Amino acid sequence: MASKALFSIIPRVKRKEEKEERKRSFLKNGSMLLEDLIASCDGKSHPIRCYSAAEIIRAANNYPCCIIDRSPFADLYRGILDDRTVIIKKYRDWVDTDRAIRDIIISMQMSTHKNSLKLLGCCLEFEMPALVFENAGKGGLNFDGSLVADNELLPWKTRLRIAKQLASALTYLHTAFPRPIIHRRITSHCILLDDDCVPKLFDFSLSLTIPPDQLYVQEDFATGRMGYLDPTYVKSRQISEKTDVYCFGVILLIFLMRRQAAYWNDAGNAWEYLTRDPKLNVSDGQIQIETIADPKILEEVGGDEQAQQQLQDFLALALLCIQEKTEARPDMIDVAKELVRIDKSILP
Repeated sequence: MASKALFSIIPRVKRKEEKEERKRSFLKNGSMLLEDLIASCDGKSHPIRCYSAAEIIRAANNYPCCIIDRSPFADLYRGILDDRTVIIKKYRDWVDTDRAIRDIIISMQMSTHKNSLKLLGCCLEFEMPALVFENAGKGGLNFDGSLVADNELLPWKTRLRIAKQLASALTYLHTAFPRPIIHRRITSHCILLDDDCVPKLFDFSLSLTIPPDQLYVQEDFATGRMGYLDPTYVKSRQISEKTDVYCFGVILLIFLMRRQAAYWNDAGNAWEYLTRDPKLNVSDGQIQIETIADPKILEEVGGDEQAQQQLQDFLALALLCIQEKTEARPDMIDVAKELVRIDKSILP
């Protein structure tokens, strides 16, 4: 029954008026989508299906306990369409329609990458478009990097592989298109895992494209999730590829330390940030990995010197990504290459 409430936007009026409302929404959203498609990729993109409102509602009603995640901007839940389990993203009515359209377009462009959540289609008949994605059986991650479904702690090798594959997806986002696309809001909630724990990056609603012959976009104000915000971006309001690199560095720290990016202090009266943990700010010598790593990882690694060095290299990369000066941070492609090297540093 909960799924029906998700679509309370459908007015309880006569069938004819309902059809007219859906038609108006379809024409409005469809024209916006077409206009942005032409501007973004010359009208060429990965083909997707256009679902009706009735199909989306039936999909939700056919799946019990369907809610995966709720955010201030959208609900994410499972449904059944064409005899397959899918993930449906339904934006809230007050959200700017441009965000949903942008999410559709960039999701279409990214669907060819194996570590991006594949967009199957969308529905334009609601006031706000709904997106239909492939299923990701394991679901999402908690703020500390554990699995939402059962708080399962992922093994170190799995965390490292997930980081490596996410870096590949972000590198693709930055380099595979005529102009770099910045994700802009990389957090643990933008990552879903399939049944084999293969990561799927999604939520491109705040993404933007760097204009030709420019290295950044100047914004009026900074936006992002607490704990992930690039301090240089906050000060300058200039967003670039290095903004994503900073956020990804925070993700690496979460995977290594199993800590939240932002949390209340012991007194419960102020926020503290993982990137400012005193244990990470050691000026005289190397950080002792046993003082900051997740105990589960340390238990797995034991006294293996090669594995200890692997953790140390992973930490060094994370700290490089969160350097305050943007020019000191690596490009995403170099982050991806280093993660491949770290992964191969211990032979199976």
